[in-house]
Amino acid sequence: MNERNIENRMCRLIEQLQTLPTEHREKLEELCKNDQGQQSQIEESVSKLQDSLDYLRLSVKYMVFDLEATRRENIYLRKLVEQIRRDSTRSDEDNDNHFFGENGSD
Repeated sequence: MNERNIENRMCRLIEQLQTLPTEHREKLEELCKNDQGQQSQIEESVSKLQDSLDYLRLSVKYMVFDLEATRRENIYLRKLVEQIRRDSTRSDEDNDNHFFGENGSD
């Protein structure tokens, strides 16, 4: 059922309520007022839920973005550390060769 059908049915129900005797009509009108209040609360709750879901979606998108950036930074830093290790190893080998009197010009 869509909202328009519900509204049409409610209008017909209200019209039928108007034809009832006063004592019965008042009881039913009170029930209808309670129902309207509950419907308003439900609509408010649904609206809050939608807002919460929107916030959750935004938070998840931010976290995914942050995760991807962290992964890129991690890859970059690993390459940097590996490059420093290679340079350090080469430098140590050059120092060892120079210390023991070895050089490539012999």
